Amino acid sequence: MSSYKDKKVITIGIVNEITGLTCRMIRYYESRGLIFPERTERGTRKYSFSDIELLMDIADKREEGIQTYEIKKELLNDNKKREVRDNMIQGQLNAQFNMKKL
Repeated sequence: MSSYKDKKVITIGIVNEITGLTCRMIRYYESRGLIFPERTERGTRKYSFSDIELLMDIADKREEGIQTYEIKKELLNDNKKREVRDNMIQGQLNAQFNMKKL
């Protein structure tokens, strides 16, 4: 079961109000591969609370002068580190409980 923070239910207009970012800027960050909203059947973007937190982090970094390609590179590195950590934890659990890898 996913966390409420990861459910994509917030429209771009609400994200605009919460973050202060323009809809155009939010779409730009999507086009740069920094965020990935879901789309409804009619094409409406839907964001999660996690997306909003990420957008705020991106906006802070942009204010510091960090370019979008640098932010994307950092996000990819963070995801790789998280994946390695998760694999290590899973391996430790499997070893502790004598489970085979699924």
